[in-house]
Amino acid sequence: MILSSKHHFTKLLFEQEHKNLLHAGPLQLLYNIRETYWPVAARNQARSIVHKCIQCYRLKPKSVQPIMGNLPSDRLLSGFPFQITGTYYAGPFHVLNKRGRGSKIMKGYVCLFICLATKSIHLEFVSSLSTEDFLLALKRFISRRGKPSQIYSDHGTNFISANRNLKALYDFLTQNECLISDSMNNQGIRWNFNPVQAPHFGGLWEAGVKAMQYHLKRVSGKSNFTVEEFTTVLCQIEAILNTRPLCPLSTNPLDPSPLTPAHFIIDRPLTSILEPVMILEKESRLSRYQKIENARQHFWTRWYKEYISELQQRSKWKTNHGELAEGILVLIKDDKLPPLNWKLGRVTKLFRGSDNISRAAEILTNNETVIRDFSKLCPLQ
Repeated sequence: MILSSKHHFTKLLFEQEHKNLLHAGPLQLLYNIRETYWPVAARNQARSIVHKCIQCYRLKPKSVQPIMGNLPSDRLLSGFPFQITGTYYAGPFHVLNKRGRGSKIMKGYVCLFICLATKSIHLEFVSSLSTEDFLLALKRFISRRGKPSQIYSDHGTNFISANRNLKALYDFLTQNECLISDSMNNQGIRWNFNPVQAPHFGGLWEAGVKAMQYHLKRVSGKSNFTVEEFTTVLCQIEAILNTRPLCPLSTNPLDPSPLTPAHFIIDRPLTSILEPVMILEKESRLSRYQKIENARQHFWTRWYKEYISELQQRSKWKTNHGELAEGILVLIKDDKLPPLNWKLGRVTKLFRGSDNISRAAEILTNNETVIRDFSKLCPLQ
């Protein structure tokens, strides 16, 4: 019997046979159908039925991948190192509480701070994932690197609580202006959170953690360090990472040494003020203090011409793969659940970037509203 592939009966026949064959693939479905019927353009119909099957789609969903976004403006600001910082936790790592007999192994973590402009890295050992320990690590970081204006992080519970504590401190400072000097009015830190389960939004500190673990695994091996030894190793790894060149090396031996994060770190006092531009001035007219400032500004000029130009290249995500619109039904990926238990939701709002391309969406599920990036959303068509 010859059937038209556009007829409703043909569609129902394919759907029924697909379920009878326990959700078989297009080839096997077509083989069984052709034993009795001969549908026209049956290969396309079989692919369409398998593709639109919700049960099959849940086990092999396809997420939306937008084009790579423009370079964030926070990575183009020339200022002091760690002015805009990203933070991340790595671990756990096993350390000893003391040397010799009776020593016990305990868990420890590494809190990484990375400058978004210069890729300078600061490593702090943290004994737990509590908010108190993170605030202590943040205080140690500020005491040695200076207070940042913004901090980016993932949606960790310890970071959210720390953000509330810092906001309460900032509110206290701003509400008591008559009792506190004017210089304390700008002590608040603005916190920025990335979407949930979107590690590629923080690719800069993810790469920093990978580079840190690269050296740590080769140094530690299977041995366990004490807290003092582990902290010393972290400081040495930090020094190595901060001397990595930011730009490709030149083959000309007469060219100046390549820029590294250390060029920017060592020239920053913790209490610095804005200085006038001295690059255009003749070096013979500058005082000794002005020559130091001129050298620092020269590093930033090279940073802008050599390093930023390398960041403009898109290595992947050069084209859009799929798209989402408000009102569409999507499947929300969850790494903690099997595919058949993933939630269904409907897109209620799209968040567009500076290039007018959406990369995150607000999803309404049965009992809550969540925000996810496109890599965790699979549209049901």
